[in-house]
Amino acid sequence: MNASATQEHVKTVAHHFVDMMNSHSADALDDFVIEDYIDHNTYLENGREANREFWKMWFAAFPDTEVTLDDVLVDGDRVAGRFTYRATFQGPFMGLEPTGRPVEMHSIDIWRVVDGMAVEHWDQIDGQVFFAQLSDETGDQ
Repeated sequence: MNASATQEHVKTVAHHFVDMMNSHSADALDDFVIEDYIDHNTYLENGREANREFWKMWFAAFPDTEVTLDDVLVDGDRVAGRFTYRATFQGPFMGLEPTGRPVEMHSIDIWRVVDGMAVEHWDQIDGQVFFAQLSDETGDQ
């Protein structure tokens, strides 16, 4: 596969993720994540179905989620994306009750892609800052 085909191929996975997040449709995972997906995120279990359940929970808690794709980098079978998430905390999430306050989160995600599908995922999220926004009385970021 030539470099431009690989780059186009990998960008598609990052854009599928943004499309899923902005459409609030966990079922869109079927378009870009394999069934035996490996996720190296401490909040998620492996497998497409576990991932789907997490995102359903997310969309119930943050129904107005908007995600922007800030950067995409491609290297062989790897895609790195830098994302900004903005939402309002409107439903229970991971044992926390909703506050109605806005939240903002940033992540850097890396996917390993095979035949156009994400097979493995790593991310860096500042969970401490994100969870502080969920419980902080002032709503400061």
